[in-house]
Amino acid sequence: MPNLSRLLAHHARYRGDFPALTFEDQTLNFDLFDKSVNRLANALLQTGLKKGDRFATVMPNCIELMVAYWAAAASGLVIVPCSSLLQPAGLTTLLNDSGAKLALLSADQVPGISKIITDLENISPAGVIVNATEQVNGFTTYNTFVQQASAAHPNKDVDGDDVYNIMYSSGTTGLPKGIIHSHRVRSMYCTLFANAWRMTPESVVLHAGAIVFNGAMLDLMPWMFLGCHYIMHPRFIAERVIEDIYKYKVSHIVMVPAQIIAILKSPAFSPEKLQSLEMLHNVGAPLPVSYKKQINQQLPDRFYELYGVTEGFMTILDRTEAVTKEGSVGKPAAFNEIIILDDNGNPCEVDAIGEICGDGPLVMQGYHNQPELTRKAFHGRWLRSGDLGFLDSDGYLFLVDRKKDMIISGGVNVYPKDIEEIVIEHPAVSEVAVFGVEDEKWGEVPIAAVTVDCEVDALILQQWINQRVSAKYQRVAKVLILDDFPRNVAGKILKRALSDSAQSAE
Repeated sequence: MPNLSRLLAHHARYRGDFPALTFEDQTLNFDLFDKSVNRLANALLQTGLKKGDRFATVMPNCIELMVAYWAAAASGLVIVPCSSLLQPAGLTTLLNDSGAKLALLSADQVPGISKIITDLENISPAGVIVNATEQVNGFTTYNTFVQQASAAHPNKDVDGDDVYNIMYSSGTTGLPKGIIHSHRVRSMYCTLFANAWRMTPESVVLHAGAIVFNGAMLDLMPWMFLGCHYIMHPRFIAERVIEDIYKYKVSHIVMVPAQIIAILKSPAFSPEKLQSLEMLHNVGAPLPVSYKKQINQQLPDRFYELYGVTEGFMTILDRTEAVTKEGSVGKPAAFNEIIILDDNGNPCEVDAIGEICGDGPLVMQGYHNQPELTRKAFHGRWLRSGDLGFLDSDGYLFLVDRKKDMIISGGVNVYPKDIEEIVIEHPAVSEVAVFGVEDEKWGEVPIAAVTVDCEVDALILQQWINQRVSAKYQRVAKVLILDDFPRNVAGKILKRALSDSAQSAE
Protein backbone atom coordinates (compact mmCIF):
# COMPACT_ATOMS: atom_id res chain seq x y z
CA MET A 1 0.00 0.00 0.00
CA PRO A 2 1.60 3.32 -1.03
CA ASN A 3 2.42 5.54 1.94
CA LEU A 4 5.29 7.77 3.02
CA SER A 5 5.94 6.27 6.44
CA ARG A 6 9.09 4.25 5.70
CA LEU A 7 10.69 6.07 2.76
CA LEU A 8 13.28 7.80 4.91
CA ALA A 9 14.02 4.64 6.92
CA HIS A 10 14.70 2.85 3.62
CA HIS A 11 17.29 5.43 2.56
CA ALA A 12 18.83 5.54 6.05
CA ARG A 13 19.41 1.81 5.83
CA TYR A 14 20.66 1.51 2.27
CA ARG A 15 22.41 4.83 1.66
CA GLY A 16 22.76 6.33 5.11
CA ASP A 17 26.05 8.13 4.35
CA PHE A 18 24.64 9.91 1.29
CA PRO A 19 23.89 13.65 1.75
CA ALA A 20 20.17 14.15 2.31
CA LEU A 21 19.54 17.75 3.32
CA THR A 22 21.70 20.88 3.21
CA PHE A 23 20.55 24.03 4.98
CA GLU A 24 22.83 27.00 5.47
CA ASP A 25 26.23 25.50 6.47
CA GLN A 26 24.83 22.19 7.74
CA THR A 27 24.43 18.96 5.76
CA LEU A 28 22.68 15.93 7.22
CA ASN A 29 23.13 12.51 5.66
CA PHE A 30 20.15 10.16 5.50
CA ASP A 31 21.13 8.32 8.68
CA LEU A 32 21.34 11.51 10.77
CA PHE A 33 18.23 12.98 9.19
CA ASP A 34 16.32 9.76 9.91
CA LYS A 35 17.34 9.87 13.58
CA SER A 36 16.24 13.52 13.87
CA VAL A 37 12.89 12.67 12.30
CA ASN A 38 12.32 9.67 14.56
CA ARG A 39 13.11 11.68 17.70
CA LEU A 40 10.48 14.27 16.80
CA ALA A 41 7.95 11.59 15.77
CA ASN A 42 8.39 9.74 19.07
CA ALA A 43 8.31 12.96 21.09
CA LEU A 44 5.02 13.91 19.46
CA LEU A 45 3.52 10.51 20.17
CA GLN A 46 4.70 10.65 23.79
CA THR A 47 2.50 13.72 24.36
CA GLY A 48 -0.52 11.46 23.84
CA LEU A 49 -1.13 12.33 20.19
CA LYS A 50 -2.53 9.37 18.28
CA LYS A 51 -2.58 8.39 14.62
CA GLY A 52 -4.77 10.87 12.76
CA ASP A 53 -4.33 13.66 15.33
CA ARG A 54 -3.14 16.95 13.94
CA PHE A 55 -0.19 19.16 14.80
CA ALA A 56 0.69 22.51 13.22
CA THR A 57 3.93 24.17 12.22
CA VAL A 58 4.44 27.92 12.02
CA MET A 59 8.02 28.27 10.83
CA PRO A 60 10.02 29.68 7.95
CA ASN A 61 12.26 27.27 6.06
CA CYS A 62 14.51 25.47 8.54
CA ILE A 63 15.73 21.95 9.27
CA GLU A 64 13.12 21.52 12.01
CA LEU A 65 10.28 22.24 9.57
CA MET A 66 11.59 19.63 7.15
CA VAL A 67 11.99 17.19 10.05
CA ALA A 68 8.34 17.83 10.98
CA TYR A 69 7.13 16.85 7.49
CA TRP A 70 8.77 13.46 7.74
CA ALA A 71 7.94 12.98 11.42
CA ALA A 72 4.28 13.20 10.37
CA ALA A 73 4.93 10.55 7.73
CA ALA A 74 6.63 8.18 10.18
CA SER A 75 4.14 8.61 13.03
CA GLY A 76 0.80 8.60 11.21
CA LEU A 77 0.06 12.08 12.58
CA VAL A 78 -1.33 14.80 10.34
CA ILE A 79 0.79 17.89 9.72
CA VAL A 80 -0.82 21.30 9.23
CA PRO A 81 1.82 23.65 7.75
CA CYS A 82 0.93 27.30 8.40
CA SER A 83 2.58 30.34 6.89
CA SER A 84 4.90 32.24 9.22
CA LEU A 85 3.48 35.43 7.64
CA LEU A 86 0.04 34.95 9.23
CA GLN A 87 -1.22 37.60 11.62
CA PRO A 88 -2.42 36.34 15.05
CA ALA A 89 -6.11 36.47 14.08
CA GLY A 90 -5.52 34.45 10.91
CA LEU A 91 -3.38 31.94 12.79
CA THR A 92 -6.10 31.52 15.42
CA THR A 93 -8.60 30.69 12.68
CA LEU A 94 -6.35 28.07 11.06
CA LEU A 95 -5.30 26.40 14.31
CA ASN A 96 -8.89 26.15 15.52
CA ASP A 97 -10.29 25.09 12.16
CA SER A 98 -7.70 22.32 11.77
CA GLY A 99 -8.16 20.99 15.29
CA ALA A 100 -4.40 20.96 15.82
CA LYS A 101 -3.46 19.82 19.34
CA LEU A 102 0.16 20.96 19.27
CA ALA A 103 2.13 23.67 17.46
CA LEU A 104 5.81 23.87 16.53
CA LEU A 105 6.82 27.54 16.24
CA SER A 106 9.84 29.62 15.34
CA ALA A 107 11.02 32.00 18.07
CA ASP A 108 9.66 35.08 16.28
CA GLN A 109 6.12 33.66 16.57
CA VAL A 110 6.16 33.74 20.40
CA PRO A 111 4.68 37.27 20.81
CA GLY A 112 1.82 36.38 18.48
CA ILE A 113 1.02 32.99 20.03
CA SER A 114 1.15 34.56 23.52
CA LYS A 115 -1.64 36.95 22.49
CA ILE A 116 -3.94 34.24 21.17
CA ILE A 117 -3.17 31.23 23.39
CA THR A 118 -6.39 31.64 25.40
CA ASP A 119 -8.38 31.72 22.14
CA LEU A 120 -7.04 28.37 20.94
CA GLU A 121 -9.57 25.57 21.36
CA ASN A 122 -7.19 22.59 21.38
CA ILE A 123 -3.71 23.92 22.18
CA SER A 124 -2.60 24.79 25.70
CA PRO A 125 0.74 26.42 26.62
CA ALA A 126 2.13 22.91 27.17
CA GLY A 127 1.36 22.18 23.51
CA VAL A 128 3.49 25.04 22.18
CA ILE A 129 7.02 23.99 21.19
CA VAL A 130 9.40 26.82 20.25
CA ASN A 131 12.42 26.40 18.03
CA ALA A 132 14.70 28.52 20.23
CA THR A 133 17.94 27.95 22.11
CA GLU A 134 16.53 29.27 25.40
CA GLN A 135 13.13 28.83 27.05
CA VAL A 136 10.69 31.59 26.12
CA ASN A 137 7.55 32.64 28.03
CA GLY A 138 7.31 29.28 29.74
CA PHE A 139 6.95 27.35 26.45
CA THR A 140 9.03 24.21 25.82
CA THR A 141 11.99 24.54 23.49
CA TYR A 142 12.35 22.19 20.54
CA ASN A 143 15.64 20.71 21.78
CA THR A 144 14.17 20.01 25.23
CA PHE A 145 11.12 18.44 23.60
CA VAL A 146 13.08 15.91 21.52
CA GLN A 147 16.22 15.28 23.57
CA GLN A 148 14.91 12.28 25.54
CA ALA A 149 12.97 10.73 22.65
CA SER A 150 14.07 7.53 20.94
CA ALA A 151 15.86 7.69 17.58
CA ALA A 152 14.24 4.39 16.55
CA HIS A 153 11.48 4.34 13.94
CA PRO A 154 8.00 4.52 15.59
CA ASN A 155 6.77 1.55 13.49
CA LYS A 156 3.20 2.81 13.36
CA ASP A 157 0.77 1.10 11.00
CA VAL A 158 0.11 3.66 8.26
CA ASP A 159 -2.23 3.08 5.33
CA GLY A 160 -2.39 4.79 1.95
CA ASP A 161 -5.79 6.30 2.73
CA ASP A 162 -4.62 7.81 6.02
CA VAL A 163 -4.44 11.60 6.00
CA TYR A 164 -0.91 12.99 5.74
CA ASN A 165 -1.49 16.75 5.68
CA ILE A 166 -4.05 19.52 5.73
CA MET A 167 -2.72 22.20 3.39
CA TYR A 168 -4.51 25.53 3.70
CA SER A 169 -5.08 27.41 0.48
CA SER A 170 -3.13 30.61 -0.01
CA GLY A 171 -6.12 32.72 -1.01
CA THR A 172 -7.10 35.95 0.72
CA THR A 173 -10.89 35.86 0.71
CA GLY A 174 -13.55 33.82 2.47
CA LEU A 175 -13.11 31.10 5.06
CA PRO A 176 -9.87 29.11 5.03
CA LYS A 177 -9.94 25.98 2.93
CA GLY A 178 -8.01 23.10 4.48
CA ILE A 179 -7.14 20.74 1.62
CA ILE A 180 -6.78 17.12 2.76
CA HIS A 181 -4.08 14.98 1.17
CA SER A 182 -3.63 11.31 1.97
CA HIS A 183 -0.43 9.28 2.02
CA ARG A 184 -1.56 7.77 -1.27
CA VAL A 185 -1.86 11.19 -2.94
CA ARG A 186 1.55 12.29 -1.71
CA SER A 187 3.00 8.94 -2.84
CA MET A 188 1.73 9.77 -6.31
CA TYR A 189 3.55 13.11 -6.06
CA CYS A 190 6.69 11.07 -5.34
CA THR A 191 6.45 8.81 -8.34
CA LEU A 192 4.67 10.89 -10.99
CA PHE A 193 6.88 13.94 -10.61
CA ALA A 194 10.15 12.03 -10.18
CA ASN A 195 9.33 10.51 -13.57
CA ALA A 196 8.13 13.76 -15.16
CA TRP A 197 11.24 15.69 -14.08
CA ARG A 198 13.60 12.83 -15.12
CA MET A 199 15.07 12.75 -11.61
CA THR A 200 17.43 10.04 -10.31
CA PRO A 201 19.09 9.25 -6.96
CA GLU A 202 22.05 11.31 -8.21
CA SER A 203 19.96 14.45 -8.78
CA VAL A 204 20.62 17.61 -6.76
CA VAL A 205 17.55 19.70 -5.95
CA LEU A 206 17.62 23.33 -4.79
CA HIS A 207 14.55 24.92 -3.25
CA ALA A 208 14.58 28.57 -2.18
CA GLY A 209 10.84 29.18 -1.82
CA ALA A 210 8.71 28.53 1.26
CA ILE A 211 8.15 24.80 1.72
CA VAL A 212 4.72 25.43 3.31
CA PHE A 213 3.56 26.22 -0.24
CA ASN A 214 2.12 23.15 -1.99
CA GLY A 215 4.30 23.84 -5.03
CA ALA A 216 7.29 22.81 -2.91
CA MET A 217 5.92 19.26 -2.90
CA LEU A 218 6.73 19.01 -6.62
CA ASP A 219 10.40 18.48 -5.84
CA LEU A 220 10.27 17.68 -2.11
CA MET A 221 8.34 14.43 -2.53
CA PRO A 222 10.44 13.11 -5.46
CA TRP A 223 13.58 13.97 -3.44
CA MET A 224 12.56 11.63 -0.64
CA PHE A 225 11.26 8.96 -2.99
CA LEU A 226 14.60 8.75 -4.80
CA GLY A 227 16.90 9.61 -1.92
CA CYS A 228 18.81 12.36 -3.69
CA HIS A 229 20.30 15.60 -2.29
CA TYR A 230 18.00 18.48 -1.31
CA ILE A 231 19.41 21.97 -0.75
CA MET A 232 17.04 24.32 1.05
CA HIS A 233 17.54 28.06 1.41
CA PRO A 234 16.00 30.00 4.30
CA ARG A 235 14.59 32.53 1.82
CA PHE A 236 14.90 33.44 -1.83
CA ILE A 237 17.90 35.58 -2.76
CA ALA A 238 18.59 35.48 -6.49
CA GLU A 239 22.36 35.83 -6.23
CA ARG A 240 22.64 33.07 -3.66
CA VAL A 241 20.53 30.74 -5.80
CA ILE A 242 22.82 31.36 -8.77
CA GLU A 243 25.89 30.79 -6.58
CA ASP A 244 24.62 27.50 -5.16
CA ILE A 245 23.47 26.15 -8.52
CA TYR A 246 27.06 26.57 -9.67
CA LYS A 247 28.62 25.38 -6.37
CA TYR A 248 26.56 22.20 -5.91
CA LYS A 249 25.96 21.45 -9.60
CA VAL A 250 22.22 21.62 -9.02
CA SER A 251 20.18 19.64 -11.53
CA HIS A 252 16.58 20.54 -10.60
CA ILE A 253 14.93 23.73 -9.36
CA VAL A 254 11.29 24.82 -8.99
CA MET A 255 10.47 28.54 -8.77
CA VAL A 256 7.55 30.92 -9.09
CA PRO A 257 7.59 33.58 -11.84
CA ALA A 258 8.86 36.41 -9.60
CA GLN A 259 11.87 34.29 -8.62
CA ILE A 260 12.69 33.29 -12.21
CA ILE A 261 12.45 36.92 -13.29
CA ALA A 262 14.77 37.97 -10.44
CA ILE A 263 17.31 35.32 -11.54
CA LEU A 264 17.23 36.47 -15.17
CA LYS A 265 17.57 40.13 -14.20
CA SER A 266 20.27 39.63 -11.57
CA PRO A 267 23.72 41.12 -12.34
CA ALA A 268 25.11 37.74 -11.25
CA PHE A 269 23.16 35.83 -13.92
CA SER A 270 24.97 34.13 -16.74
CA PRO A 271 23.87 30.99 -18.60
CA GLU A 272 27.29 29.44 -17.90
CA LYS A 273 26.61 29.42 -14.13
CA LEU A 274 23.38 27.47 -14.66
CA GLN A 275 24.70 24.85 -17.08
CA SER A 276 24.26 22.00 -14.56
CA LEU A 277 20.48 22.49 -14.58
CA GLU A 278 18.44 19.75 -16.21
CA MET A 279 15.20 21.37 -15.12
CA LEU A 280 14.26 25.01 -14.61
CA HIS A 281 10.65 24.77 -13.57
CA ASN A 282 7.95 27.46 -13.35
CA VAL A 283 4.94 27.00 -11.07
CA GLY A 284 2.30 29.12 -9.33
CA ALA A 285 1.32 31.33 -12.28
CA PRO A 286 2.15 31.44 -15.99
CA LEU A 287 5.55 32.91 -16.79
CA PRO A 288 5.22 35.74 -19.35
CA VAL A 289 6.16 34.53 -22.83
CA SER A 290 9.02 37.03 -23.17
CA TYR A 291 10.85 35.38 -20.25
CA LYS A 292 10.13 31.92 -21.63
CA LYS A 293 11.78 32.98 -24.88
CA GLN A 294 14.86 34.17 -23.01
CA ILE A 295 15.18 30.89 -21.11
CA ASN A 296 14.66 28.77 -24.21
CA GLN A 297 17.34 30.75 -26.03
CA GLN A 298 19.94 31.00 -23.27
CA LEU A 299 19.23 27.73 -21.41
CA PRO A 300 17.65 25.45 -24.02
CA ASP A 301 16.04 22.09 -23.24
CA ARG A 302 15.56 22.86 -19.53
CA PHE A 303 12.31 24.78 -19.13
CA TYR A 304 9.26 23.06 -17.64
CA GLU A 305 5.96 24.66 -16.67
CA LEU A 306 3.22 23.18 -14.53
CA TYR A 307 -0.37 24.21 -14.14
CA GLY A 308 -2.33 22.65 -11.34
CA VAL A 309 -4.53 23.12 -8.32
CA THR A 310 -3.59 22.03 -4.81
CA GLU A 311 -6.90 20.20 -4.72
CA GLY A 312 -5.61 17.76 -7.21
CA PHE A 313 -4.81 17.68 -10.93
CA MET A 314 -1.89 18.88 -13.03
CA THR A 315 -0.73 19.59 -16.56
CA ILE A 316 2.95 19.68 -17.49
CA LEU A 317 4.72 21.47 -20.31
CA ASP A 318 7.74 19.24 -20.86
CA ARG A 319 11.15 20.65 -21.74
CA THR A 320 10.90 19.00 -25.16
CA GLU A 321 7.75 21.04 -25.87
CA ALA A 322 8.89 24.35 -24.38
CA VAL A 323 9.41 25.93 -27.81
CA THR A 324 6.81 24.21 -29.99
CA LYS A 325 4.04 24.86 -27.41
CA GLU A 326 5.49 28.05 -25.94
CA GLY A 327 2.21 29.65 -24.85
CA SER A 328 0.79 26.45 -23.39
CA VAL A 329 0.98 25.03 -19.86
CA GLY A 330 1.19 21.52 -21.26
CA LYS A 331 -0.84 18.35 -21.30
CA PRO A 332 -2.22 16.27 -18.42
CA ALA A 333 0.35 14.57 -16.20
CA ALA A 334 0.34 10.76 -16.28
CA PHE A 335 -2.94 9.29 -14.96
CA ASN A 336 -4.49 12.80 -14.91
CA GLU A 337 -7.39 13.90 -17.11
CA ILE A 338 -8.63 17.38 -17.94
CA ILE A 339 -11.76 18.69 -19.58
CA ILE A 340 -13.07 22.18 -20.39
CA LEU A 341 -16.67 22.72 -19.28
CA ASP A 342 -19.01 25.58 -20.20
CA ASP A 343 -21.28 27.36 -17.72
CA ASN A 344 -23.88 24.60 -18.12
CA GLY A 345 -21.38 21.83 -17.34
CA ASN A 346 -21.10 20.66 -20.94
CA PRO A 347 -17.75 19.83 -22.61
CA CYS A 348 -16.38 22.65 -24.78
CA GLU A 349 -15.17 22.27 -28.33
CA VAL A 350 -11.50 22.64 -29.28
CA ASP A 351 -10.24 26.22 -28.73
CA ALA A 352 -13.43 27.21 -26.86
CA ILE A 353 -12.92 28.92 -23.49
CA GLY A 354 -14.46 27.38 -20.39
CA GLU A 355 -13.64 26.25 -16.87
CA ILE A 356 -10.67 23.90 -16.52
CA CYS A 357 -11.69 20.73 -14.67
CA GLY A 358 -9.81 17.53 -13.98
CA ASP A 359 -9.59 14.12 -12.36
CA GLY A 360 -6.84 11.73 -11.34
CA PRO A 361 -4.91 10.16 -8.47
CA LEU A 362 -3.84 13.52 -6.98
CA VAL A 363 -7.37 14.64 -6.14
CA MET A 364 -7.94 15.61 -2.50
CA GLN A 365 -10.24 13.77 -0.11
CA GLY A 366 -12.03 17.08 0.40
CA TYR A 367 -11.92 20.31 2.37
CA HIS A 368 -11.49 19.83 6.12
CA ASN A 369 -14.78 20.37 7.98
CA GLN A 370 -16.45 21.84 4.88
CA PRO A 371 -18.65 19.18 3.20
CA GLU A 372 -20.77 21.73 1.31
CA LEU A 373 -17.69 23.47 -0.09
CA THR A 374 -16.30 20.05 -1.03
CA ARG A 375 -19.54 19.23 -2.88
CA LYS A 376 -19.38 22.51 -4.81
CA ALA A 377 -15.77 21.81 -5.82
CA PHE A 378 -16.90 18.98 -8.09
CA HIS A 379 -19.05 18.64 -11.17
CA GLY A 380 -19.74 14.92 -11.13
CA ARG A 381 -16.31 13.30 -11.02
CA TRP A 382 -14.61 16.45 -12.32
CA LEU A 383 -12.77 18.71 -9.88
CA ARG A 384 -13.42 22.35 -10.73
CA SER A 385 -10.43 24.71 -10.81
CA GLY A 386 -12.08 28.11 -11.04
CA ASP A 387 -9.67 28.86 -13.88
CA LEU A 388 -10.52 29.60 -17.50
CA GLY A 389 -8.71 28.06 -20.44
CA PHE A 390 -9.01 26.06 -23.65
CA LEU A 391 -7.55 22.94 -25.24
CA ASP A 392 -6.00 23.10 -28.69
CA SER A 393 -6.41 20.36 -31.30
CA ASP A 394 -3.45 18.47 -29.82
CA GLY A 395 -4.98 18.46 -26.33
CA TYR A 396 -2.59 21.04 -24.86
CA LEU A 397 -3.96 23.45 -22.28
CA PHE A 398 -3.79 27.23 -22.67
CA LEU A 399 -4.68 29.37 -19.68
CA VAL A 400 -6.90 32.40 -20.13
CA ASP A 401 -7.37 33.63 -16.55
CA ARG A 402 -8.89 33.05 -13.14
CA LYS A 403 -12.67 33.28 -13.25
CA LYS A 404 -12.57 35.66 -10.28
CA ASP A 405 -9.96 37.88 -12.02
CA MET A 406 -11.96 38.27 -15.22
CA ILE A 407 -13.06 41.86 -15.81
CA ILE A 408 -16.49 42.58 -17.27
CA SER A 409 -16.32 45.97 -18.97
CA GLY A 410 -19.38 47.23 -20.80
CA GLY A 411 -20.72 43.66 -20.79
CA VAL A 412 -17.58 42.28 -22.48
CA ASN A 413 -15.29 39.69 -20.86
CA VAL A 414 -11.79 41.14 -20.50
CA TYR A 415 -9.02 38.71 -19.59
CA PRO A 416 -6.15 40.37 -17.67
CA LYS A 417 -3.60 37.88 -18.96
CA ASP A 418 -4.11 39.11 -22.56
CA ILE A 419 -3.24 42.66 -21.47
CA GLU A 420 -0.37 41.52 -19.25
CA GLU A 421 1.37 39.82 -22.18
CA ILE A 422 1.35 43.19 -23.98
CA VAL A 423 2.56 45.23 -20.99
CA ILE A 424 5.50 42.93 -20.21
CA GLU A 425 6.91 43.62 -23.67
CA HIS A 426 7.77 47.19 -22.66
CA PRO A 427 11.54 47.31 -22.03
CA ALA A 428 11.15 49.12 -18.69
CA VAL A 429 8.61 46.69 -17.19
CA SER A 430 9.80 43.89 -14.94
CA GLU A 431 6.45 42.49 -13.68
CA VAL A 432 2.82 43.37 -14.31
CA ALA A 433 -0.57 42.64 -12.82
CA VAL A 434 -3.78 43.78 -14.50
CA PHE A 435 -6.97 43.92 -12.43
CA GLY A 436 -10.41 45.51 -12.54
CA VAL A 437 -11.87 48.39 -10.55
CA GLU A 438 -15.44 49.62 -10.45
CA ASP A 439 -16.43 52.24 -13.01
CA GLU A 440 -19.70 54.18 -13.17
CA LYS A 441 -19.94 54.03 -16.96
CA TRP A 442 -18.50 50.63 -17.87
CA GLY A 443 -19.09 48.62 -14.69
CA GLU A 444 -15.40 47.73 -14.49
CA VAL A 445 -12.24 48.96 -16.20
CA PRO A 446 -8.75 47.45 -16.26
CA ILE A 447 -5.80 48.96 -14.41
CA ALA A 448 -2.19 47.87 -14.87
CA ALA A 449 0.20 47.79 -11.90
CA VAL A 450 3.87 47.37 -12.80
CA THR A 451 7.32 47.20 -11.31
CA VAL A 452 10.05 48.67 -13.48
CA ASP A 453 13.79 48.38 -14.05
CA CYS A 454 14.28 52.02 -15.00
CA GLU A 455 12.36 55.27 -14.77
CA VAL A 456 9.26 55.55 -16.92
CA ASP A 457 6.31 57.95 -16.92
CA ALA A 458 3.02 56.26 -16.02
CA LEU A 459 0.97 58.25 -18.52
CA ILE A 460 3.39 57.54 -21.37
CA LEU A 461 3.38 53.84 -20.46
CA GLN A 462 -0.44 53.86 -20.42
CA GLN A 463 -0.48 55.34 -23.92
CA TRP A 464 2.09 52.77 -25.10
CA ILE A 465 -0.10 49.92 -23.81
CA ASN A 466 -3.34 51.26 -25.22
CA GLN A 467 -1.84 51.64 -28.69
CA ARG A 468 -0.96 47.92 -28.71
CA VAL A 469 -3.89 46.05 -27.15
CA SER A 470 -6.16 44.15 -29.50
CA ALA A 471 -9.43 45.84 -28.62
CA LYS A 472 -10.67 49.11 -27.18
CA TYR A 473 -12.18 47.37 -24.15
CA GLN A 474 -8.66 46.16 -23.24
CA ARG A 475 -7.34 49.68 -22.86
CA VAL A 476 -6.14 50.34 -19.32
CA ALA A 477 -7.67 53.25 -17.44
CA LYS A 478 -4.56 53.82 -15.38
CA VAL A 479 -1.00 52.59 -14.79
CA LEU A 480 0.34 52.25 -11.25
CA ILE A 481 4.12 52.06 -10.80
CA LEU A 482 4.96 50.15 -7.61
CA ASP A 483 8.14 49.28 -5.74
CA ASP A 484 6.85 45.73 -5.25
CA PHE A 485 3.63 43.72 -5.33
CA PRO A 486 1.71 42.35 -2.35
CA ARG A 487 2.20 38.57 -2.39
CA ASN A 488 1.07 35.50 -0.51
CA VAL A 489 3.43 32.87 0.90
CA ALA A 490 3.48 31.13 -2.48
CA GLY A 491 4.84 34.25 -4.14
CA LYS A 492 1.62 34.88 -6.08
CA ILE A 493 0.59 38.49 -6.65
CA LEU A 494 -2.50 39.42 -4.62
CA LYS A 495 -4.68 41.11 -7.22
CA ARG A 496 -7.54 41.56 -4.76
CA ALA A 497 -5.26 43.61 -2.49
CA LEU A 498 -4.17 45.71 -5.47
CA SER A 499 -7.76 46.29 -6.53
CA ASP A 500 -8.90 47.22 -3.02
CA SER A 501 -5.97 49.63 -2.64
CA ALA A 502 -6.64 51.27 -6.03
CA GLN A 503 -10.37 51.49 -5.29
CA SER A 504 -9.84 53.18 -1.91
CA ALA A 505 -7.38 55.64 -3.46
CA GLU A 506 -10.00 56.90 -5.93
